[in-house]
Amino acid sequence: MTTNLPHVLIVLHDFSLGGTERVALRLANAWTAAGCAVTIFAGSDAGPLRDLAGEGPGIILARPAIPRGPRSRDRLGRAARAFAAGGRFDVVFVAGNYHWPVAAAFAGLDIPVVAQVSAALDKPQRGVLRRWGFERRMRRLLRHADAVVTLSDVARDQANAILRRPAATTIALPALSDAVPPPTATPDTTAPLVMAAGRLVPEKGFARLIEAFAALSQCDARLAIVGDGPDARSLHDLAERLGVAGRVTFSGYVADIRPWLDEARLFVLASDFEGFPAVVVEALAAGRPVVATDCTPATGLLRAPGAGAIVPVGAIAGLTRAIERLLDQPPPDPHALAASVARHRIGPVARAYLTLFADLRR
Repeated sequence: MTTNLPHVLIVLHDFSLGGTERVALRLANAWTAAGCAVTIFAGSDAGPLRDLAGEGPGIILARPAIPRGPRSRDRLGRAARAFAAGGRFDVVFVAGNYHWPVAAAFAGLDIPVVAQVSAALDKPQRGVLRRWGFERRMRRLLRHADAVVTLSDVARDQANAILRRPAATTIALPALSDAVPPPTATPDTTAPLVMAAGRLVPEKGFARLIEAFAALSQCDARLAIVGDGPDARSLHDLAERLGVAGRVTFSGYVADIRPWLDEARLFVLASDFEGFPAVVVEALAAGRPVVATDCTPATGLLRAPGAGAIVPVGAIAGLTRAIERLLDQPPPDPHALAASVARHRIGPVARAYLTLFADLRR
């Protein structure tokens, strides 16, 4: 192992099925492959992503375990600080908004802390008072973070404005493996498949998507919703009431959405708000255009020719029109769409983090 590579400490609450945890584990494996020593300090061993850690990074579990609950992130931060106090780590990586209390716990310890912004910083539904409270809490928790990583320039500028200091830098979301398969040709079928994916919760907008789909003039189109969550039953019932249950497939959770993307004509993101959703990158990498609500800075990717369409949040009729327009158009060049998101491969993203770590150590 090259001696000037850092020993990275990653703090996770557990191995829950979340985008934050998935990204952290992908980075851990990439940094290990690059020759870094990587240690994951986790509050518990629970969660389906445990196997994603592989054999490379070392995993240390809190004793006693710290399950999720009230103030559990504060306890996790204190336990991680006590573990790191021996001084053998060169940088601490705090994965996503959920883990920000960990960053606060490391204040005063002589280890650079890099905190990631993974979720939207500006959610319109917060209102003025809740937005004030969120920004105040963010400043408090990240006050001593040496660097803040955002996933887009829009989020970078928002973070710097909230923190009132130029702490943030943009590093792309590592949504793609370096071995991601090349894009496939769009299926030539008389029953085109419209696809969506995500946790089945209200803010993901699946109810609006089903309503928009039911209003399509292309009555032979099909809809696949990939994911699971508490709204599964109500979404099934909605499809029944609207008379489209025979053309809507609910797959449940799948570990890899790529086989579904390969069968799809286009992908739809109908959320109220998002940070920088990996599914948009994955869809474009598969060569599929995307219809998305204007809920995330990731919609900037859709301004490339043929990449898709952006509609206002909550606009059911707008979703219907955009889906119909893309179904009526010839499919875009899948290789051009894939090339537009090449910077989201894990290799260049992991190297960008290592450059940031080196700058902080200097």
